[in-house]
Amino acid sequence: MDIQGRKLIKIATAGSVDDGKSTLIGRLLYDTKSLTTDKIEAIERSSRQRGYDYLDFSLATDGLVAEREQGITIDVAHIYFNTEKTNFIVADTPGHVEYTRNMVTGASTSNVAIILIDARKGVIEQTYRHFFIANLLRISHVVVAINKMDLVGYDEDIYLKIKADFDALVEKSDFHQEQITFIPVSALKGENIARKSEHMPWYLGNTLLDHLEILEPEDLQESTVARFPIQYVIRPKTEAYHDFRGFSGKLYGGSLKVGDAVTVLPSGNESTIKSIHFFDQELEEAAPGSSIAITLTTEVDCSRGDMIVKSGFVPKSEKILSATICQVNSKALKVGGKYILQHGINRVLAKVDQIESRIHTDFTGTEEADQLKLNDIGRVHFRLSKPIHFDSYHDNKSNGSFILIDEGSYDTVSVGFIE
Repeated sequence: MDIQGRKLIKIATAGSVDDGKSTLIGRLLYDTKSLTTDKIEAIERSSRQRGYDYLDFSLATDGLVAEREQGITIDVAHIYFNTEKTNFIVADTPGHVEYTRNMVTGASTSNVAIILIDARKGVIEQTYRHFFIANLLRISHVVVAINKMDLVGYDEDIYLKIKADFDALVEKSDFHQEQITFIPVSALKGENIARKSEHMPWYLGNTLLDHLEILEPEDLQESTVARFPIQYVIRPKTEAYHDFRGFSGKLYGGSLKVGDAVTVLPSGNESTIKSIHFFDQELEEAAPGSSIAITLTTEVDCSRGDMIVKSGFVPKSEKILSATICQVNSKALKVGGKYILQHGINRVLAKVDQIESRIHTDFTGTEEADQLKLNDIGRVHFRLSKPIHFDSYHDNKSNGSFILIDEGSYDTVSVGFIE
């Protein structure tokens, strides 16, 4: 919740070229009154100049599209809008196959994905890839927006055929059917975006915006296991707080409350939470995502990079790990390669022990590989210079992911999801 009591929902959009993703985002901005008056006037003016008898809402994100088309920058745009009850952050990611790494980046912090499908084309190769990445990143909920229904006469049979094809894809994934919602829409005409469509009376579900609004952040939460990596030890040099020793950081996964028995890693020392501080407030309980400082009842040796967890819920601490890797650098990942592995705020040296396989993003399986090139996804085994304290990505996204950094250039070469 923000200070106004609104929920926060993070969305990643995915769609192939000309599926209408920019129009959909522009329509959401317009229908939630998130566009400024001058922006609306600019859209009206540009639409008239192009001879359109409608407002071209794709122009709301036109600057980003122009950058992509010109090759200036291929990046993820973050777009913000809100309703009375909910704040939304949309990670608008490129749909092209060669920008797989960008979708991985944009979707990695999202808990909902909107996958657009052109009703005229149905499920295509890019749909498989987008859904595979949503599955890989353990996104909690997927909305399949079957767009451009106005161009197929709002035909229910076409909608049902696409839904059946996508359902067959869901069967190959780790998703359950209840995590998938299908909505037939026309982003251009505003059908089933913020208002119910009179042209599709056969669809009895919510509009896209209504559906997004009923989602609850706690239902989309990645984990219930608390992980508190220490970023800074607070020792004020004032008389009033002479004996204060707090540990600050961001809480991931689950909540922590005063009185909880905790274990400090890597030492394994145990203590109890004495107090929780948020700016000038003291809390009885801190929710996941909170940036807080905590104090302990006993003098326990803690420093930056250590981790505080609930006793009895300790992560693995090992020097060997297996992970699914997405290669985000043009320099290939090879067996024997040495890198800096950054896990949270900790860095260790890592060596590639084995590339087990390259994974096909159409759910058809794997193949042998001796290297992973740009945008490849594969399973890799690593040997580390010292143990890290990790969970599987399935159990805790924040504590189950890492990046690999080139030792020489310090470029990011890969993102990893621990198995």
